[in-house]
Amino acid sequence: MTDKPQFRLGTRGSPLALAQAREVCERLGKAHPALAEADAVEIVVIKTTGDLVQDRALSEIGGKGLFTKEIEEALLDGRIDAAVHSMKDVPTWLPDGLVVDHVLPREDPRDAYFSPHGNSLADLPEGAVVGTSSLRRQAQVLIARPDLKVEPIRGNVDTRLRKLAEGQVDATLLAVAGLRRLGQADKITAAIPTEEMLPAVAQGAVGLETRADDNRSREILDAIACTESGLRVAAERALLAVLEGSCRTPIAGLAELGGGGSLRVRGLVAMPDGSEVYRADLQGSVSDPTGLGEAVGSELRAAGGSDFFDAITGH
Repeated sequence: MTDKPQFRLGTRGSPLALAQAREVCERLGKAHPALAEADAVEIVVIKTTGDLVQDRALSEIGGKGLFTKEIEEALLDGRIDAAVHSMKDVPTWLPDGLVVDHVLPREDPRDAYFSPHGNSLADLPEGAVVGTSSLRRQAQVLIARPDLKVEPIRGNVDTRLRKLAEGQVDATLLAVAGLRRLGQADKITAAIPTEEMLPAVAQGAVGLETRADDNRSREILDAIACTESGLRVAAERALLAVLEGSCRTPIAGLAELGGGGSLRVRGLVAMPDGSEVYRADLQGSVSDPTGLGEAVGSELRAAGGSDFFDAITGH
């Protein structure tokens, strides 16, 4: 037994966040035998504003930073050595002095469809209700099926599936990755192809945020980082940065590695009601993921024009 933890991981307290933190612990233990000892790695649970406010959509209360702010404060204060984040919850710009240079091997980035009505949105009856608090999912649902109704639904996996079972909604959508990490992938009605619903930027990726000057922690984490996943996330977040995306903006993006060192990046931006949508799809070299992501973001911004982006961002 160690007298005090050798490494402290900060995380939210949701079942998925804890599952991700435990995955980091397991990977650290395999990479560094000393960290496999009992109590060598401590998981520090930190409540965030996003966890405390459950009765409103994230877009109404400040966006994705609500899931990271308090954890980042603990990181800056030195109370933890690294923060474990679902990368799709991490704001485009980080606080000064913090970096996310380590990404675990990425899970399946697709969205999962849950419904007693068939295996896809196309099978839903006319006027059916889809429950989701994600503007990205809402927009793509309405692009595919303008006749459907979308109602906000929040809470963990069990809460959302209970509301579906009770008939409050006819279908709901969740990330495949989260269900796989929770051991609940068997509950998925069907995974939605990315051609039908493009995922959130960095969906399925777990990132580790550290202090930029904390060389010890960064070296420890080097052993568990996935280079390929990091490249894909870098491209997608570069796309997001060009669009100045937040939870108030329906933006989707996916980077995929191809043969011969190629990288494909697809992006989408839409009005929340699905009335307007722009897509971009570029291929380039894996040697410059950020540049390729920025190019996709720039193409989307040019296609939408200032009026469109002013409308969706409220500027």
